[in-house]
Amino acid sequence: MPVFLLNESLKFPPPHLAEPDGLLAVGGDLSVPRLLSAYRQGIFPWYSQGEPILWWCPDPRLVLYPEELHVSRRLRRTIRQQRFKVTFNTACEEVIRMCARTRKETGEDTWITEEMIQAYTALFREGWCRSAEAWLDGRLAGGLYGVQIGQVFFGESMFFSVKDASKVAFAVSVSKLKGEGIRMIDCQVPTRHLAAFGARLIPREKFLKELKGLL
Repeated sequence: MPVFLLNESLKFPPPHLAEPDGLLAVGGDLSVPRLLSAYRQGIFPWYSQGEPILWWCPDPRLVLYPEELHVSRRLRRTIRQQRFKVTFNTACEEVIRMCARTRKETGEDTWITEEMIQAYTALFREGWCRSAEAWLDGRLAGGLYGVQIGQVFFGESMFFSVKDASKVAFAVSVSKLKGEGIRMIDCQVPTRHLAAFGARLIPREKFLKELKGLL
């Protein structure tokens, strides 16, 4: 199947036309309207420095239903000890930059370019991007960020500089999101870390159908 080249229009091709690896389109920009249009259709940007903007809609899709969250006994104990102070939406840009920095420091490639940082900071200013922060002794020790639309939270990335910080932030966030009426957390692609929390793969068709109902 062809990979579609985007133009100034905010329209995306139908997600089911994506390549087998999930690549759907290339080009466009990271404006707030385009990003919101993409997320509402189950599409997200993911590319490396020096590449054009690449847009994806993989099949299958990793999701976490909040009621299926699994928190290990050890992590529950860590949360109860209140070693970390968890806050929400107080340091979103710092969390995004730490997600990028941590990946670089560990030698991993990162899609969180300066262009992406500016784009998601703009989403935050307009009330669409959300973050959770785990603090230890007044310093940011871990966190995560994503986009929230309707009853769906689209997770983007997380980081930690202190063991268990991001896990605590994630577990507490999911409980909070559940209380706010969030019914699905999009985790995008498979990872063992998220699978341990209860995330599971579902067919893209099922994901898109549920997404439409929850937005």
